[in-house]
Amino acid sequence: MPAIMFYSAYVNKTKVIEALQKEILKNLELALAAAQNTYDIATHEDSKAENKYDTRGLEASYLAGAQALRVSDLRDTLALIANFNAKVFSDSDKLALGALVELRSGFKQLWVLLMPKGGGQSAVCDSHPVQIVTPESPLGLQLIGKEVGDEFKISNRDYEVTAIF
Repeated sequence: MPAIMFYSAYVNKTKVIEALQKEILKNLELALAAAQNTYDIATHEDSKAENKYDTRGLEASYLAGAQALRVSDLRDTLALIANFNAKVFSDSDKLALGALVELRSGFKQLWVLLMPKGGGQSAVCDSHPVQIVTPESPLGLQLIGKEVGDEFKISNRDYEVTAIF
């Protein structure tokens, strides 16, 4: 196997969490604006049905409801990350919620933060992308209980746990 230099020696978990918080806050602000916009459309006089087949208002109200759920989910995720007392892991620990994990897949390096909520949220910290995964996702499910050096496969892609923080 060729020598690969990874970034793990310089990881600051607090900085990674702060980057995720900032990105989620940006997403929340966008979602709030979208929710307000769809609410305004749904309640606007032009959305009133002109006949029984006119569903513009109904469709706009469904969209407004979905946007409101998105806002609620982002708020919950932001609160969870802000108040999550993430354990500092060592290379001898088993992976659990709160672990920042460095993975290798081929010649690619991947960072993931294992959290109970917020799956799919991502940010860039020190020019390196990090993504939240939950135990419900295929990757998160595979990670729980793994240790540094463990290997696993998802959808014909091989992964190796190279570091835990």
